[in-house]
Amino acid sequence: MDTGTAIARQPRWSQVCALTGMVAPMVLGGPINGDWFEAYVGQVLVPDLRRGDIVIMDNLSSHKRADVRALIEAAGARLMFLPPYSPDFNPIEKAFSRLKAMLRKAGERIVSGLWSLIGKLVDLFLPQECANYFASSGYDPD
Repeated sequence: MDTGTAIARQPRWSQVCALTGMVAPMVLGGPINGDWFEAYVGQVLVPDLRRGDIVIMDNLSSHKRADVRALIEAAGARLMFLPPYSPDFNPIEKAFSRLKAMLRKAGERIVSGLWSLIGKLVDLFLPQECANYFASSGYDPD
């Protein structure tokens, strides 16, 4: 991908991350598949997990791979799935909504600038804000 060119149409981006702050972020140009997600879990998410962490995922088929569960549980974390069709219970959707609004406001139109901007914006998500996303989704963040 030529990262110095302008974005001519709305491309599809996939972002995955953990939410204790915006932890272990990764953005892909295009949709995410099972192989990419498993690589993300093993190489990006698991190194940031601590024993006792809870990982909450929606019901995307790539999230339900046995190796994904094994990687998370080997790190001492617990994997839970949201009920089907329940975006209101997904705290990461609230964070992504804010991130998308920040990206629209910035108006970046060059791919390389977009990657750089996302890297800066994810650092603005503080742990207390993320705890609020959990609380507003019905979870006790403590």
